[in-house]
Amino acid sequence: MTVLSASALALLGLTGATQVLAARREARAAKLTPPTGQDVEVAGRRVHVEVLGATGPDLVLIHGSSGNIRDFTHRLAPELATRYRVFVVDRPGLGWSDPLPGGGSLVEQATAIQAAVAALGATRPLVLGHSYGGAVALAWGATRPGTLAGIVHLSGVAYPWDTGLGAYYTLLSHPLGLALVIPLITAFTPGPVIRAEIGKVFAPQEPPSGYIAHFGPDMAVRRGQMRANARQRRRLLAEIAALSPGWAGIGVPIEVVHGDRDEIVSQHIHAERLAAEHPDARLTILPGIGHAPHHTAMPEVIAAVDRLSLRAM
Repeated sequence: MTVLSASALALLGLTGATQVLAARREARAAKLTPPTGQDVEVAGRRVHVEVLGATGPDLVLIHGSSGNIRDFTHRLAPELATRYRVFVVDRPGLGWSDPLPGGGSLVEQATAIQAAVAALGATRPLVLGHSYGGAVALAWGATRPGTLAGIVHLSGVAYPWDTGLGAYYTLLSHPLGLALVIPLITAFTPGPVIRAEIGKVFAPQEPPSGYIAHFGPDMAVRRGQMRANARQRRRLLAEIAALSPGWAGIGVPIEVVHGDRDEIVSQHIHAERLAAEHPDARLTILPGIGHAPHHTAMPEVIAAVDRLSLRAM
């Protein structure tokens, strides 16, 4: 056997072992964090939605990058469900929702989510979007007028930024990254590393007790979810550049809520400009709060939802 053929066999063995270990981790994720809602078929694809509460105004919650509905169902959604009918949605390709081709544009995701919740009776809901989900909420408002009553833009993306995609998503969204690197991450990333990365989202605060176990660390590194997330992140900047001139024309009130210690999404680029340009936007800056106000400043976030509900009447 030549050195070349031996190397090829070794590489083939590593590739096979990687896929087996990745599949085992995904099976563990499915066992520990199974679907908690229901599947709604939209254009032949499943959108996973959990409904909490029975009365009150309809409210849709849209999570951010690498997330799933469990980001909201740990504490926020149950609190809101005491006076709202809450629809918590896995964005296409993430959580337990089927992916869209190419990951799905902001508009395509908004269209799928709107159709799914409308099928469950939410024909003109309030919409709260966190981080990347904030961009989906704005795309919904800009392209599907008359199908929502108001937006809470929570630590959300709204306008072009000048730091580009970054090395991590540049690598993951490349064809070689999608095919080779992502399975390696799924198979071999230690649990403590995943939990530490989740914890960084909360900085300078800490995740609330029990959050990481509820969220499901292994959910975030499943191969399909990572590929959908990488593709969505790769196209986000161009989509925001194309869509953001239309934000000022969104015909519903907007509550803009952002922490002033957010190191992931800049309040100056996104929150302050959105509040300045939209004629019916109200800005709330949360002192000392990072990128996860729905966990670390939950009363203030609920107050913003309540204000929006009154303004949307």
